[in-house]
Amino acid sequence: MKRNYRRLQVSIAAVTLCLAAAGQSTAQEYPTKPIRIIAQFAPGSSTDTTARIIAQRLSEDWGQQVIVDNRPGAGGVVGTEIGARAAPDGYTLTMAPSSAFGTAPSLYEKPPYDAIRDFEPIANLVSTPQTLVASMGADFKSLQEFVTAAKARPGHINFASLGIGSTNHLSMEMFRSTAGIQLNHVPFKTSADMYVQLFSGQVPVMSDALPAVMPHVKAGKLRGMGLATLKRSPFLPELPTIAESGYPGYEAVGWVGIAAPAKTPPAILDKLNAEVVKIINQPDVRERLQTLAFTSIGDTRPQFAAYIKSEIAKWGKVVKASGARAD
Repeated sequence: MKRNYRRLQVSIAAVTLCLAAAGQSTAQEYPTKPIRIIAQFAPGSSTDTTARIIAQRLSEDWGQQVIVDNRPGAGGVVGTEIGARAAPDGYTLTMAPSSAFGTAPSLYEKPPYDAIRDFEPIANLVSTPQTLVASMGADFKSLQEFVTAAKARPGHINFASLGIGSTNHLSMEMFRSTAGIQLNHVPFKTSADMYVQLFSGQVPVMSDALPAVMPHVKAGKLRGMGLATLKRSPFLPELPTIAESGYPGYEAVGWVGIAAPAKTPPAILDKLNAEVVKIINQPDVRERLQTLAFTSIGDTRPQFAAYIKSEIAKWGKVVKASGARAD
């Protein structure tokens, strides 16, 4: 009996060593054919831009074609579902933006994918904070004046967003709850429509990503009232954070990472992490990202996995409090 048990242990150990060796060999050879990166938003978006930077450098470094496959729709859900169903071999990667991986899991009663179970996080790549801005014609000139006006006229001040459950919608819902004010939500289908209404003063306030609002704030077309990050941004250093303006801990940051389907071999995931982190930290890439007002991240696989879980929990509370649903 003991002899058979020892033989079994030896067999298991041998199989384990063989699998480990096979996995290491696979990683050393990878990639041997073109790689596809699914980007859930249209060309020109922060997700698409980040994907194309990574794709270009991966292609140059590895000598294999890396294709960006734009699959927009439903706030990133369409492309993410496609990525979740891909073969776990490292040849289909999926961008992991905060909308699809951080907020969408709480917005759908039965989401078509599980951001934790169906994916292996590779790395978080870039981040950019939401920025609360007002029309130049608004009758409030600062965050404090905005809150005072909202408390004096509960539910009468409109704020714009790109639709129920969008990052700028939920960011405003979180601020509304934090400040104890009532606002009226006005959703728009496109950024162009939203900004036209804001410039004209028809809708006096909104929250949007820093790269989108920064040119208009610098040009004097919009008034910056608060940055939704814990530290001031070097891109608009004169703009105070919402946290320092009386709301400690308030933070609403968009991010874009990259992931692979669940069960992708760990050795391939490690190789991908090392490569994309190297790319994101290259001086010319960092400089290009800075011109777009993106902050480079480049973390480890466990760090990104933990961050996704924390963001799902954080935005889940906001979604529940606001009653927002995307179904």
